[in-house]
Amino acid sequence: MQEIKREVLVNKAKELLSDGTVDRVLGWKRGEFDYDVTPGVFRSAEELDSGFVWGDFCGANFSKYLVKETAKGEGRVLVFLKPCDTYSFNQLLTEHRFDREKVYALGVPCNGMLDISRIKESAEGIVSVCEEDGKVTADTLYDGKKTFDRDALLPDRCSNCKSKKHVAYDELLGSDGEVLDSGRFDEVEKLEKMTADERFAFWQGELSRCIRCNACRDVCPACTCEKCVFDNPDSGVENKAAADSFEEKMFHIIRAFHVAGRCTDCGECSRVCPQHIPLHLLNRKFIKDIDEFYGEYQAGAEVGSRAPVVNYTTDDIEPSQAVERGEQNA
Repeated sequence: MQEIKREVLVNKAKELLSDGTVDRVLGWKRGEFDYDVTPGVFRSAEELDSGFVWGDFCGANFSKYLVKETAKGEGRVLVFLKPCDTYSFNQLLTEHRFDREKVYALGVPCNGMLDISRIKESAEGIVSVCEEDGKVTADTLYDGKKTFDRDALLPDRCSNCKSKKHVAYDELLGSDGEVLDSGRFDEVEKLEKMTADERFAFWQGELSRCIRCNACRDVCPACTCEKCVFDNPDSGVENKAAADSFEEKMFHIIRAFHVAGRCTDCGECSRVCPQHIPLHLLNRKFIKDIDEFYGEYQAGAEVGSRAPVVNYTTDDIEPSQAVERGEQNA
């Protein structure tokens, strides 16, 4: 359960709308089911009262939405940012992707969001989901009520949260936390210990499920090109269903290289993947390598910071050294 109540967020949004600080609110709105929460824009107190949602399924990172939302007019938009979202917020500012003056950022604490797919693994026909005292109960059509431990339903990005600290906001609601010493690279290290053939087989198995829906690209805060290479009919890699095993891997490998040094590890790619491919592990491998080759670096920690991969120094690792270290990891 989130430590800050919905009413606190709604009342603050109403206040900022009423005094003219903002003219619209980017928040979460109701879907067909309790867990079916989606981003929405609210322009009045009435809309906030009837549709605004805050709870354990409000996982969407709103940072990328600001690119188009701030381009719509001169008014100011209120956005709610969880700690992990603020890193993407800063990274997009570093890349000059939206006008900071058109945004009023409210930082909200987060106890981790729930992954509905983990509930669906053992509960079919979910009608509603509620939480109390660390237990989550799903009311289903076929199996009655099923209860789970909340911690068991957290996605990897939350169970291995990198930070409870907001690195950007205009106003903070609730308490702030600290940067965490998480185990987010543990799974990467397991992959590194595999043989090359084992790693190839692992990723072949995962990426072969890709249906090229582009959900990972469309939600990624680091993917904001006005014209994506995968939408260009002259590129040779235009968006299409994979024709062979090479194409299905190429899409994700190109994307991983595209966001290297810029990925904040928000985990949105894995959250929205309908095939449940652990795409965040590709990005974490790059993050881990950057930390080891160039020194620890967290994209989005500060506005204006430059990733080591775009900054040359005489101490940069040589290609031969990188290959040698990679062989040692293998």
